[in-house]
Amino acid sequence: MEVSATTKYVRMSPIKARYMASEIRGLSVAEALRITNFNAMKAAAEIGKTLKSAIANAQSNENVSADNLFVKDAYVDGGPVLKRFRPRARGSASAIRKRTTHITVVLTDRK
Repeated sequence: MEVSATTKYVRMSPIKARYMASEIRGLSVAEALRITNFNAMKAAAEIGKTLKSAIANAQSNENVSADNLFVKDAYVDGGPVLKRFRPRARGSASAIRKRTTHITVVLTDRK
């Protein structure tokens, strides 16, 4: 049995968020929650919210206890990029790319 949760269009760089996703992959839910709660990265807070949503999905839809769950997969994909421009010298401009992220957490009841 697999349960997943997805958070889309989070305003952070996917490169920075992938580190936190790799940290919780393969851990028990309790250990993954502990890591995301006590980490100072912005990605830890967003991945923690997605993890809590996946736990709630498992408890309400599948009637599974959170004690038996493991993080099977946690991955981060890039979303659409907001493009802005900054004026530069001599009438030119340089691009500013404000990146967005899609976060997916997949839980399973067996390791």
